[in-house]
Amino acid sequence: MTPMTTEGENPQTTASPAGSAKRALVGRLSWGLADQAASSISNFAVGIYVARSLGVTAFGVFSLAWVTYGVVLNVSRGLATDPLVVRFSGVPDASWRGAVARSSGTALGVGTAIGAVCLVAGLGLGGRLGPAFAALGVMLPGLLLQDAWRFSFFAAGTGRKAFVNDVVWGVALVPALVVAARMGSVAAFVLAWGASATVAAGYGYLQSGIRPRLTEARGWLREQRDLGYRYLVENVSLSGASQLRAYGLGAIVGIGAVGAVRGAELLMGPFLAVLMGLSLVTVPEAARVLRQAPQRLGKFCLLLGGGQAAAALLWGGSLLLMPDRLGEFVLGDVWHSASQLIVPITFSVAGAGLGTGAAAGLRALGAARRSLRCQLFASACYVGGGLGGAAAGGTVGSAWGVAAATVSSSAVWWLQLRSALRERHRDPIPEVRTS
Repeated sequence: MTPMTTEGENPQTTASPAGSAKRALVGRLSWGLADQAASSISNFAVGIYVARSLGVTAFGVFSLAWVTYGVVLNVSRGLATDPLVVRFSGVPDASWRGAVARSSGTALGVGTAIGAVCLVAGLGLGGRLGPAFAALGVMLPGLLLQDAWRFSFFAAGTGRKAFVNDVVWGVALVPALVVAARMGSVAAFVLAWGASATVAAGYGYLQSGIRPRLTEARGWLREQRDLGYRYLVENVSLSGASQLRAYGLGAIVGIGAVGAVRGAELLMGPFLAVLMGLSLVTVPEAARVLRQAPQRLGKFCLLLGGGQAAAALLWGGSLLLMPDRLGEFVLGDVWHSASQLIVPITFSVAGAGLGTGAAAGLRALGAARRSLRCQLFASACYVGGGLGGAAAGGTVGSAWGVAAATVSSSAVWWLQLRSALRERHRDPIPEVRTS
């Protein structure tokens, strides 16, 4: 694979290859963080606006639509953008452009097909949930296409374009939220969120100059079937577990409990922005490390996962010092329920951060069977811990069950990465002690 220079860099005049590579890495990571910050601010604004405007029960309805979107998003990523990032990061421009046209067309096709199902289901459901799911179905094509542009730009090493695209989404979101607030319904907020994403998706076409080829989606799926279908199962098991836990929690404890969990997740929002921002570039960077200095992959993944886990613990600790008045200002009536979940959700996010380091290594190695095995185990633990905890101890018990499941699953990710590296006759990663 041909290494890719960053924008504006002239390879003929680079004095120090090592120094240039480090600057390029820092630049790509910085754009990843900046892009996710822009995306997370938009998501945070929507969540806070809904929580303050509609109360805990309506926020629970919105959260169910949100986790459903997460499942569909992971279907799209598994089939479309995950194979793109693994196989077309840093390749020549012509190869990248052809792959992006087919990959983005696949994402658009997934959004159209599943969006139609959501629309029909929403119209049939009625009540509180029906309009929200119908609105989600209408907005899914634009939401998934916008996400596909982000991953396409990071695969090319041009994270600046992904950042600008998310800024466009955020700007378009402001007037949309104002209109939604006047309408005062969950469906209106879903439409506002999705419509502004569709504006950004259209701008992504202008940025790239690439037309998504919906008609070539079947060819893309056929070409990438060795990775795509495994990543599909892996991703859907992750987001599907979250959805099952949310639906089960709502059934066992009540819809308000779903809103409380989502509120606590919003409190972790700034750190999750860092975590997800890094996730946009960690697989491409791990793939570059594997090709340029394979013996350093284990260390790279360990530093990545350990750093994220430590940062999560620090952020969660700072939330415990938040005054009640500030929490009520941010989350309104949701604060009282969400504040009780800060400690277990902090441990859960720390465990997830540690595990993502190993997951990036397995993705870079193309060890789809191992990563699938890990994700299926993690998803089963997540659902079992979340629902078992809910039955035993309500909302707080569910949060602690998820925390225990996440930390345990992280250990499995690292054991699988260590085995994968040994199979390739690379230097083993340092020992990782788990409790």
